[in-house]
Amino acid sequence: MFVVFYGSDRGGVRDGATKFIETKMPLNGLLTTIEVNDFEIGRLANALGANSLFGESEWFVLDTPSTNVDFLEEVNNSLAEMAQSDNTFVILEDALLSLAKKKYEKHASAITEFSAKKNERLNTFAMAEALAGKDKRKLWVLLQEARLNGLRDEEVIGMLWWQLKSLRLASLTNSADEAGMKDFPYNKAKRALVKFSDGEISRLSQSLLEVYHDGHAGLRDIDLALEEWVLKL
Repeated sequence: MFVVFYGSDRGGVRDGATKFIETKMPLNGLLTTIEVNDFEIGRLANALGANSLFGESEWFVLDTPSTNVDFLEEVNNSLAEMAQSDNTFVILEDALLSLAKKKYEKHASAITEFSAKKNERLNTFAMAEALAGKDKRKLWVLLQEARLNGLRDEEVIGMLWWQLKSLRLASLTNSADEAGMKDFPYNKAKRALVKFSDGEISRLSQSLLEVYHDGHAGLRDIDLALEEWVLKL
């Protein structure tokens, strides 16, 4: 079996893994840590087949395999085998993006995230600016940063929806008072309209709404759908 502890709170990740090992590992268990600097190709394969001479429980800590290409490849290729192994593997990782997380979730006995305190103001306002500027590359990068900081996709969608709403109001009105907005955000939205074609803001709003509802209905993976929406901007 294997378990995963990951996240932007590195101290929390290590504390969580340590507590798990201290609580779950038998007193006669043998613990081996495989670190990036120690890794050699085939070492994980050897660990999968390891049997203690005196029958002790074999436990292995895999420390941040994502920081070494060969280490990560061997881990990814061994997930099913680790899940079925009599030995126990504890994987420590930094924050994981969606695809990496899904690979682990498919086989892991447990996967636990430890997130450092997120900086919502930085992420949300920067993403709003990128959307208003139709800078999809910057928006995609900021989306990954927001996720690494623990921001949920629903929160991101809410912020993007707010920006699109401001743009729609600016396109339909002639003053901040008429739109029910403050002068500064209204004027910024007005200036941003030159980057959007007729009807484009409404189409983006509708497609973003579909991402949210389809994700919650289980029709699509909301994280992947949101990335696709950003890349089509």
